[in-house]
Amino acid sequence: MKKICLFLIFTCFSPLCAHVDLGIDVFLEQNPGQLLKGKRVGLVTNHTGVNRKLVPTAALLKESLNLVALFSPEHGLYGNGYAWEKISDGTSRDQIPIYSLHGKTRRPTDAMLQGIDILIYDIQDIGVRSYTYATTLFYVMETAAKKQISVIVLDRPNPINGLTVDGSMLDKKWRSYIGYVNVPYCHGMTIGELAKLFNAEYKIGCQLTVIPMRGWKRHMSYKDTGLAWVPTSPHIPEADTPLFYASTGLVGDVNQISHGVGYTLPFKVIGAPWINADRFADGLNRQGMPGVTFLPFHYRPFYGSLKGQDCHGILIRITDHTSYHPFKVQCLLLSMLKILYPEKIKACLKGMSEDKKNSFCKATGNNEIWNILDEESYPTRKMMAYQKKERQEFQKVRAKYLIADYGYCPSPIN
Repeated sequence: MKKICLFLIFTCFSPLCAHVDLGIDVFLEQNPGQLLKGKRVGLVTNHTGVNRKLVPTAALLKESLNLVALFSPEHGLYGNGYAWEKISDGTSRDQIPIYSLHGKTRRPTDAMLQGIDILIYDIQDIGVRSYTYATTLFYVMETAAKKQISVIVLDRPNPINGLTVDGSMLDKKWRSYIGYVNVPYCHGMTIGELAKLFNAEYKIGCQLTVIPMRGWKRHMSYKDTGLAWVPTSPHIPEADTPLFYASTGLVGDVNQISHGVGYTLPFKVIGAPWINADRFADGLNRQGMPGVTFLPFHYRPFYGSLKGQDCHGILIRITDHTSYHPFKVQCLLLSMLKILYPEKIKACLKGMSEDKKNSFCKATGNNEIWNILDEESYPTRKMMAYQKKERQEFQKVRAKYLIADYGYCPSPIN
């Protein structure tokens, strides 16, 4: 009997017992039909906008609200569009107009907003600045403020966790659709917390309401929540992929290097025909990075620039997501390749088009990471230490917008 009791105690405090109600679940409990009676509602959403039972937010709101328009971000309402693909407007199965914010425009137009009183935003973000869903929210809030339209953000988990603050800040020169606000590459905030930061720090002045989750805590990865993962885009198929996207996205932008897009493990592997897998893995593991090990790995991409070629490199295995720092791992990967293959990396960087180089700098938020990689023989420390003071300052700003119910654990300054 004693053993059974101990088992129950430990299992009930394990992540397996976590029960997280999303912003949409909490919102529906507040009788929105009565709260927004007579209001014409527009919903900014996509296929990730579902409640904890996987019922689409659009279907749920249509039952109780006067839902008159849908707005979709990059990849479209159903998430099947490619990153480079412009999405056209359309009509839902319920004959509600679908306005694309990744087609002719990235901001709602006056015509799209005609007669709308409230905009509700419900999209799963991945916690990385270069992912465009947060930029779409910023654009929506800016436009809504000008039109005096209220915005409600239904909060969702940061799938990396709500602790990890890592990576470079955004230089205004490199402000773009893939990096619009001056937060670190990994900011450790939920989409609702970001909305609060946008509104105050950028003086948007939007009439904003954030509906917090219930049961989500800052230390949780997405897998800890007990929620089902809906792939946020074609190459973010699993709940842990955001951690890897933040770890290898930049590496894959460099010519002649694969980061698994085009194989079955997007962002989880790094490889190329010219890499010695054992030597690469050994060099990385010797650095003793917390929360991660690197395994020698061999694979052959199905599509992409290295389609059909035997690639040799590493598989990243994250052992502790709370001590793991994705951007620092990204710096280590790039640096180790430069140390082991200096001439090859020089040639790869030189062979990149101006557009490709600019895309790299827009994602990092600066051109200094590129310069360090290009100019330094041993770039690891410089790349990792870049903008440490700026991250410290950001932590003070960030603290003002963290939702108290999620717990407050300051991220270690690194």
